[in-house]
Amino acid sequence: MICVSIGRGRHRFMMAEHRHLVEQGAQLVELRLDYINGEVNLRRLLTDRPCPVVIACRRERDGGKWNKGEEKRLLLLRTAIAEGVEYIDLEEDIAAQIPRFGSTRRIVSYHDFHKTPDDLEALHRHLASLDADIVKISTMANHPHDNVRMLQLIRQSKIPTIGICMGEIGVPTRILAGKYGAPFTYATFHHERALAPGQLTFQQMKEIYRYDELNEQTEVYGVVADPVGHSLSPLIHNAAFKHLKLNKVYAPFRVPREYLHHFLEDCQPLDIKGLSVTIPHKEAIVPKLTQADGAVRGIGACNTVIFEGAERIGYNTDYRAAMESLEEAMGIPPNTESPLRGKTALILGSGGVGKAIAYGLLRRGAAVVVTDGIAEKARQLAEQFQCRYAEWAVRHTVPADILVNATPIGMHPNVDETPFERRHMKPSMVVFDAVYNPENTLFIKDARAQNCKVVTGLEMFVRQAALQFKLFTGQEPPVELMRDVVRRAIAAVKY
Repeated sequence: MICVSIGRGRHRFMMAEHRHLVEQGAQLVELRLDYINGEVNLRRLLTDRPCPVVIACRRERDGGKWNKGEEKRLLLLRTAIAEGVEYIDLEEDIAAQIPRFGSTRRIVSYHDFHKTPDDLEALHRHLASLDADIVKISTMANHPHDNVRMLQLIRQSKIPTIGICMGEIGVPTRILAGKYGAPFTYATFHHERALAPGQLTFQQMKEIYRYDELNEQTEVYGVVADPVGHSLSPLIHNAAFKHLKLNKVYAPFRVPREYLHHFLEDCQPLDIKGLSVTIPHKEAIVPKLTQADGAVRGIGACNTVIFEGAERIGYNTDYRAAMESLEEAMGIPPNTESPLRGKTALILGSGGVGKAIAYGLLRRGAAVVVTDGIAEKARQLAEQFQCRYAEWAVRHTVPADILVNATPIGMHPNVDETPFERRHMKPSMVVFDAVYNPENTLFIKDARAQNCKVVTGLEMFVRQAALQFKLFTGQEPPVELMRDVVRRAIAAVKY
């Protein structure tokens, strides 16, 4: 079950949101009394309420807005119990001061906005001892391993437990809490009104992650990146899982570079079956694999990992997706020689995507020139693949049939940037941008204005995701659905 937190300054707005959420399928809401301006009229909020409620009134030190005195707050909480609310949230330091009454269930809670304490089990025992029906622990995640500790605490607890790690690193605990046995998780009404760091919206939890359909048997997949919040991979994979009625969920895992090894060690206790890998981990993950396909070994970059017991098997679907996208744009007839043979390609960027595209082009007989704002990276890639490199400053003078942007330049929100000046694009060029958000980058717009043939990053993104999906599930992916989901998501972004 998803509990949706509502924090509004006026009673009528809080009541209106409550009604609207129930119409959208919400079964439980949290009314944050500390957000109400002026005197709180509990009876007005509770009379004829459309669904059960959790009443909470947070002090400023607990991440709330209450500043009208502690005695007044305690009286408000006692009054809510007397009014027969379904749940009351009591911080651990006041739980003993407010006795049980009637049928109201007691949530005894602890909040730490700075860290996740080392001894969660001892903290849990203390909270459970305060006549708790439900224990709630909400702490800041500073390390991906905090998620594992919190989810394992939920699973092992005899008393119903809500365990949440706050912040972007902690988002997986919000999505996976139900799989591990939490009675409910928390969401917000709207992304602009999150009441805690990392909180997702009710719509996201319900429609993207299908929270209420997850159970102990649900298989977990995800994308590992830093940052990860911009990724559209959860949208595309979860939509495909839903379409094929698969008991699987795909979550975002923000993992800073220095914690990648620890995270991979945690994948088994987190029941993770497969991962998409993106910036900055595509190259760093390669030495940590136990097996790798020929493309990963040849490129030195991996964008997909499958877990089979203790085995971590790496694949690279980027290069195949890029080559298929290019060849289709160039009008390759089936079962014929690649139109890339004999062409010269200039690749801007020498990271994981640049390596994958260079590898694919070279295998198809193209001549490749690589360049990068960091010259040493381009030199190393050229040496690895025995191709040419050019200094970034002279990139516009390199004669090329194919021009590839494998940098993040032009990616949302920096949509007014381009890695290559329009006046140097020629109508004879095929111009390919690996950036997919937005689909029509400035780089692509400039290429179209010069009458170049273009390949957008969206096509590559969908194709690589479809190849990943088949590796994850063994089933044919719903490619058109995946393409439509990405286009709609990008169109919804305000530039």
